[in-house]
Amino acid sequence: MLRPRIIPCLLIHEGGLVKTVGFKDPKYVGDPVNAVKIFNEKESDELVVLDIDATVNGVEPDFAVIAHLAAECRMPLCYGGGVRNAAQAKQIIGLGVEKVAISAAAIERPELISEIAAEIGSQSVVVVIDVRKKMMGGHEVRTHNGKKAHKLDPVMFAQEAVRLGAGEIVVNSIDLDGTMKGYDLKLARRIRDAVRVPVTFLGGAGSLADIEALIREVGVVGASAGSLFVFKGTYRAVLINYPNPDTKEQMVRAALAA
Repeated sequence: MLRPRIIPCLLIHEGGLVKTVGFKDPKYVGDPVNAVKIFNEKESDELVVLDIDATVNGVEPDFAVIAHLAAECRMPLCYGGGVRNAAQAKQIIGLGVEKVAISAAAIERPELISEIAAEIGSQSVVVVIDVRKKMMGGHEVRTHNGKKAHKLDPVMFAQEAVRLGAGEIVVNSIDLDGTMKGYDLKLARRIRDAVRVPVTFLGGAGSLADIEALIREVGVVGASAGSLFVFKGTYRAVLINYPNPDTKEQMVRAALAA
């Protein structure tokens, strides 16, 4: 039986762990490997690691870094950044990573989803959809750290990605990234109702109450966050944190029972 998952998302920029606001102004917050070790100790459900440089710079994944992260990680690990073909995805899985995330490459050439699924299995293919609100209403899909707009509806693209073989969809709100103001619950419900694979939402979580609200309003989903798990307090002091098992279980139970 599927259960809600609470998932830290780590961004790698120029080799360091960073956090952005609105996909801009990356702030250095530490070493990615040290963060992985801490999340191991805190028994995180899963971990998402995204290299935000690779696609923009047109380079392939840093397999040495991925191997190091996978060797340290004791929870399911999803890696994304720079993956453009099935051979790269297969190599990443061979390093001990459970899931491979693709975004820009999947939008530019949707058949890549099917190619990677055929190579590593649909359960290991994650399509990340970065979304931004349009001035006249609705949302649009963006890539390259939010700089490149595509005339795609995120709900329709999520459905197409699943049809082509994606085993999971991650929806990342550019508008709410780093704001800690809560998830876009309306969009989350639309996406959740449109597909029949696991869906994870990222962007806006500022408290455990925001995660509880997402699960209560949308159901069994993945609740991912960056700032919530790397900052602490009003002044956003850097502190890697994650709810202890008892707190997490009580929160999930309360949300599902509501």
